[in-house]
Amino acid sequence: MKRVLVIDDEEQIRKLLRISLEARGFETVEAATGSEGLQALAALRPDILLLDLGLPDRDGAAVLAEIRDRSEVPVIVISVRDREADIVALLDGGADDYVTKPFAIGELVARMNAALRRRLGPSEEPFGSDGLLVDFEERRVSIDGEILKLTPTEYAIVAVLARAGGRIVTKASLLREIWGPLGDLEQGSLRVHLSSIRRKMEGDPSRRRFIVTEPGVGYRLRGE
Repeated sequence: MKRVLVIDDEEQIRKLLRISLEARGFETVEAATGSEGLQALAALRPDILLLDLGLPDRDGAAVLAEIRDRSEVPVIVISVRDREADIVALLDGGADDYVTKPFAIGELVARMNAALRRRLGPSEEPFGSDGLLVDFEERRVSIDGEILKLTPTEYAIVAVLARAGGRIVTKASLLREIWGPLGDLEQGSLRVHLSSIRRKMEGDPSRRRFIVTEPGVGYRLRGE
């Protein structure tokens, strides 16, 4: 049974999540403040964490930063804030995904399962090409020995492309691999993430280009 830590100051939200998630086979632990949540993270070692931003003792973004200093646990932010800039900042800050309130439980569970799959992938040999190295064991991407600072979702996208070994990954397959059954709803998110990945990976695009877009089909990593 997977353990979920819910950090949210709204008692009704916590109750809804506890009932809904336990009905789907998750063990649920609750915290009403950021401090309580960080204590529960250390004591209980949850498999996944749901984090609200509007906490009474500190902003959720600051709590996320502390979580990432301590743990690689998958974190899904749940919040009423829906500005793209805020979402991108949180993803860059280490969140695995972002769900806007109000949300459907089915969608949330699908995103939780997708985040868990990304974190618990099987052991694999690294992928290397033209100075690019994707280390699946360490969940690390480097270029010419320099480690790139990718968000969890950005890493997951690169890993899917790397596992294809230079073959084309269709857009539909990529969306499904990263976001699960509801992936078709995330085409805008995929564009945002790919744009960020390219800025981090490619530097001068005239010198080399790692991610190739196959118009109307999908994407691939340039092979050796």
